[in-house]
Amino acid sequence: MSTTDLSWMVQDIVDNVPRARHAVVLSADGIPRGATDGLTGQDVRTISAAMAGMQSLSRATAHFAGTSQDRAWIQTVIEFQHGWVFLIGAGQGAYLAAAAEPDVDMEQLSFRMNRLVARLGNNLTAPPRVNARDAEQYGENAEALRDEADRSVTVLGELDKAVASVPGALHALLLGANGLPRGASTGIGRDLADTISAAMTGIHAYSRATAPFAGGAHDDEWSQTVIEFQHGWIFLIAAGDGDFLAAAAEHDCDIEDFTAHLSDAMPALSRTVAQGERASDA
Repeated sequence: MSTTDLSWMVQDIVDNVPRARHAVVLSADGIPRGATDGLTGQDVRTISAAMAGMQSLSRATAHFAGTSQDRAWIQTVIEFQHGWVFLIGAGQGAYLAAAAEPDVDMEQLSFRMNRLVARLGNNLTAPPRVNARDAEQYGENAEALRDEADRSVTVLGELDKAVASVPGALHALLLGANGLPRGASTGIGRDLADTISAAMTGIHAYSRATAPFAGGAHDDEWSQTVIEFQHGWIFLIAAGDGDFLAAAAEHDCDIEDFTAHLSDAMPALSRTVAQGERASDA
């Protein structure tokens, strides 16, 4: 793979998109290939490692958003109170990450990012970190786990209600600050819950590690991470007290409506979980 520094090319994003902060292009193995001005070497290495790690985990969880044969990843968006981080593909096994202020014009930023990817062309030819067959095999194994209903997860009625309220919504899983599943919507077995929880905990950690890239000093301002696939969506939402929700939906689902229903359910959800824990301790 060429080691050409592509910083001069990615600078186009911050020079032409108001409120864009930074951009980094990286290989699938987390090796920086170029970055905009204003980032230290450590900043670039940190964001590159976090983006590569998160993307590897994201590919392996595509099955959570449905069983379609076409599970191609499209983009990942991380939202903080102080800004955004966007990640898209930039050739075979390479990625382009950009950070922006909260009120950036997302359409304009997306246009510039995709135009830059087209310009990068064959400059990025790194082999993918997780190949299509690996992800497919992982999905097949996880779908087999889905059928194992021997060990159930606590069903939370509030999550069932939120899923049922929005066409195309598929699943929801509440994870504790320790990364362990605390309850789920109907149809998620223990093995699947454990598998998804482990991956989501990693994605959550990588997301929070990008906070300085988005312009913040602390990772406690993380709000959500949204992963878009060809066939559906997976997203993580902060749920208070260190907990977070992992949820999935079909691609034509109104995910804003779904996340709104999940947010509305959180107060009752917290009470239900707390009551269950008190009962277990009694």
